[in-house]
Amino acid sequence: MAEPLTNLSCTDFAAVLAAKESVPGGGGAAALVGALGTALCSMVGNFTTGKKTYAAVEDDVQRMLADAEAVRLRLIDLVADDAEAFFPLSQAYGIPKDDPTRPEVLEAATKNACKAPYEMMVEISKSIELLEEMGAKGSKMLISDVGCGALFARAALEAASMNVFVNTKSYKDTDWAPELEAKCDALLSEYIPRAEACASAVMSRIRG
Repeated sequence: MAEPLTNLSCTDFAAVLAAKESVPGGGGAAALVGALGTALCSMVGNFTTGKKTYAAVEDDVQRMLADAEAVRLRLIDLVADDAEAFFPLSQAYGIPKDDPTRPEVLEAATKNACKAPYEMMVEISKSIELLEEMGAKGSKMLISDVGCGALFARAALEAASMNVFVNTKSYKDTDWAPELEAKCDALLSEYIPRAEACASAVMSRIRG
């Protein structure tokens, strides 16, 4: 049995990503980048917790650490979920065009392939909220890590959205595709500016 993608070393994952292989691709990479951004939030929290200087926000930091852990682990799982959804989609595209079952099978596989990247967007949006709060309450010594996490989250959110839109583009005349695109657009509209503002605030604090 092939090694699970999420068990690979950084070197091996990057090599597989670079190879002439369909998975992992942009979706899996987006989930991993989102997980890394969330991990930076957790790192700041772990350096903050237990410090007398931050005793007033100890409960908040503990809550953020628990929430960030859940987000990070789910994003790691979504690396594999995204890869698993690609196989039935690739099989559906291989059905002869004159086969009457092709449209229905292809649409079902396409809808399924949208699930993981959309869920990535939802989880990454949670990460951005956590990074905002950690930036306000976490250790000032690690503020640059909050900024880096926000930049990672911003990139991951937009990258995940592309993996939805590339699949919905052929289904504009259905009910589900425009509805899903509207949900993605709403997340992008709210959380891209929030991530950018978080990173910008950090840069201002660093550079003055």
